[in-house]
Formats: sequence, C-alpha cells, structure tokens
Amino acid sequence: MQYEEIMKGVEEMNVQLDNALRFHQTALGLRAQRQEIIAGNMANADTPNYKARDVDFSSALRGAMGGAAGAPVSLVTTAAGHQNGGGALGAPTLKYRTEQQSSVDGNTVDMDAERAAFAENSVQYEASLTFINGMLRTMQQAISGQ
Repeated sequence: MQYEEIMKGVEEMNVQLDNALRFHQTALGLRAQRQEIIAGNMANADTPNYKARDVDFSSALRGAMGGAAGAPVSLVTTAAGHQNGGGALGAPTLKYRTEQQSSVDGNTVDMDAERAAFAENSVQYEASLTFINGMLRTMQQAISGQ
C-alpha cells in the first residue's frame, strides 16, 4: 500500500471520529444546559407566578448540530475588534411546561415532574459519557494493536 492511500484512510477515520465525538459533545452540552434549567425550576418552586420551563431536547440537538439554517451558531459582534465565536453552542429555545396542577400563587413548578426530569436527564448524561469513553477506549486499543 502506498503512503498516500494510508494517509487518506487515516484522514477518513479522523473525520468519522470527529463527527461522532462532535455529536456527543453537543448532546452533553445540551444535557448540561437542560440540567441547569430544571434546577432553576426546582429552586423557584416557591416563587409566586414563576412558570416552569424546559427544552425540547431532540429539536435543540438538531438545531445545534445543523444550526438554524444549516450553519453553526455564531455570536453577534458589536465592534470590528470582537472575536467571532463561530461554532458555539447557542442557548436552546425554552418552552413553558404544561401546568399539571394549578396553584393559588400562579407557580407552575411540579416538584415530582422536575425531580423525574432531573433524574432522567442525569441518567442520559451519564450514558453519553459512558458511550464516549467506550469509543475512545476502542480507538486507543485499535491504535495500540491490542
């Protein structure tokens, strides 16, 4: 096999690994943001007129991976000297949770629903980390020839 063919194969493998890791990195970032939103809901459980919020994870992930119009999300600059933050993970669109039980003070936080969402999101975050670790371990074994 010639050197160019080997390098082409290595480059193709790097692109596939980068794409797989980029997806999981983006998913982890969104999971972390969702965890903060749910924690905020729980912290405001006794705040009058607070409306519980959440994120549609699948649509937020699609948006983050493709950007709003197929391009990565970038930051708005207000002066020519500002650096472009291209490719940054933008804030997902927050939606209000459907009220399950009305309260006198107008607060829509349902602590049982928040705890369940928090636990589910935590488990999915840990599962993504486990998957990434497995991918990296497999790649390391392939490189070392074990």
